[in-house]
Amino acid sequence: GVNSFTLTPKQWIEKTNAKGIVSKSGRYGGTFAHKDIAFEFASWISIEFKLYIIKEFQRLKDVENDRLKLDWSLQRTLAKVNYHIHTDAIKENLIPKELSKSQMVFIYANEADLLNVALFGTTAKQWREANPEADGNIRDVATLEQLVVLSNLESINAVLIHQGLQQTERLIQLNKIAITQMKSLVNRSDRTKKIK
Repeated sequence: GVNSFTLTPKQWIEKTNAKGIVSKSGRYGGTFAHKDIAFEFASWISIEFKLYIIKEFQRLKDVENDRLKLDWSLQRTLAKVNYHIHTDAIKENLIPKELSKSQMVFIYANEADLLNVALFGTTAKQWREANPEADGNIRDVATLEQLVVLSNLESINAVLIHQGLQQTERLIQLNKIAITQMKSLVNRSDRTKKIK
């Protein structure tokens, strides 16, 4: 407890049986520590260094959050682009020429709900009723993986519409595809997390 008390790194290692720190004498000697120990020691020695570490951590977290937002936004944009491919297929194949605008809107909404049911297991209306306080719609709160699959389903449904398949047949196929793709993406995501 005396201010004049000192303990060399070598003494510290011997007396405490320290792990993660090594002290060597000689020409290529020195004290080497695990980076966590080195950061803690440097933070104790220098308040400026501690502040730098905190600020750098915050900056890296901000960069990471911005990247995740960009990924989500990019995927949402891709889903919107594929939505146009999907609606064009509906317009060309499912909407007779004599329908009113409100009837056409119903057909588009019905096909969008086909995709919602295939992927999310619910219609947009059912989701809104179950989540009245939520901002946006079911697709606005979708995960990145769900948006990737939704984007794929829109393209696939457009092809199935061009092939003349009935809605019930398309729903069965789209649901199987959604399950397969979600399993693949979630498993890949888990492997990526394990690697990190």
